Amino acid sequence: MISIAGRAVGPGHPPYVVAELSGNHNGSLERALAIVDAVADAGAHALKLQTYTPDTLTVDADGPAFRLGDAHSLWGGERLYQLFQRAMTPWEWHEPLFARARERGLAAFSSPFDPTAVEFLEKLDVPAYKIASSELVDLPLIRLAAATGKPLIISTGMATAGEIDAAVTAAREAGCTRLAVLACTASYPAAPSESNLRALPLLAALTGEVVGVSDHTPGIGVPLAAVALGACLIEKHVTLARADGGVDAAFSLEPAELAALVTESARAWEALGEPVLGPRPSEREGLRFRRSLYVVRDVRAGEEVGPGNVRSIRPAGGLPPDAVREVTGRRFVRDVPKGTPLTWDLI
Repeated sequence: MISIAGRAVGPGHPPYVVAELSGNHNGSLERALAIVDAVADAGAHALKLQTYTPDTLTVDADGPAFRLGDAHSLWGGERLYQLFQRAMTPWEWHEPLFARARERGLAAFSSPFDPTAVEFLEKLDVPAYKIASSELVDLPLIRLAAATGKPLIISTGMATAGEIDAAVTAAREAGCTRLAVLACTASYPAAPSESNLRALPLLAALTGEVVGVSDHTPGIGVPLAAVALGACLIEKHVTLARADGGVDAAFSLEPAELAALVTESARAWEALGEPVLGPRPSEREGLRFRRSLYVVRDVRAGEEVGPGNVRSIRPAGGLPPDAVREVTGRRFVRDVPKGTPLTWDLI
């Protein structure tokens, strides 16, 4: 179990839902603030930003290495530098966005993408750090974020078991004692068929840490399924309306969907219960209305037991239904009124 801004995150608690703003502000601070309010109204627990500039992520260059593949469904052929220009959250927006989030009861933190981002976010006293999937191999960045003593969340999209182990080891060796590791498919949008959620218990066993999902699939089905497999933290991109467009809109939740995710993930967690079989306390009343053998019309002493006077009906109280093979053909030892549970002393 870990805690983020005083809220427990782990198997004994409802899933912690993080809403990712990313580039869905569409270049407007007012829209970004409106998304913060929508996230709070939906009942999510945290707001997350991404802290970078195009120059901290790449260089202003062209050529195949600096362009998305033409087949990419959202950003095909676009230069990395131009994409990051569109998607970045201006650093001067961070303070008002974090302030609005705190006012609305949200934890607010970010993904740093280089040392200058960590330095900047430390001045804003963020309560946690998130390492994006592409930065999982940047062990110096992980060590720097871990050395702050803040909780660290690491996404594992594209990563091998060895790379995940190296990242977790780097975080621990740098002093991180509160770590969460997220399963992730780093494609945008991601196909549910590539989520491989059955790997979540494997991820937990490999790392020994709290696990969750950073999900880029449509809708909320994948994160809800993840809860059943041990996800304690759920991260989803959020927008006001997908129809408004934007860098991440296609794989982002709208506010009503985010609210449904918060509600249904808590229900899914609650439904996990314990690995036991048997009647639940709430079923005690139902046990009274199981079927059993009853006398279904008035009978006289000496009358033979048969389908005309004894049947399996509700409620409970009589012999079990399967006892009908043993009682059929026997005789009643006394008069018995209709509605009497059949017991051995009556025949």
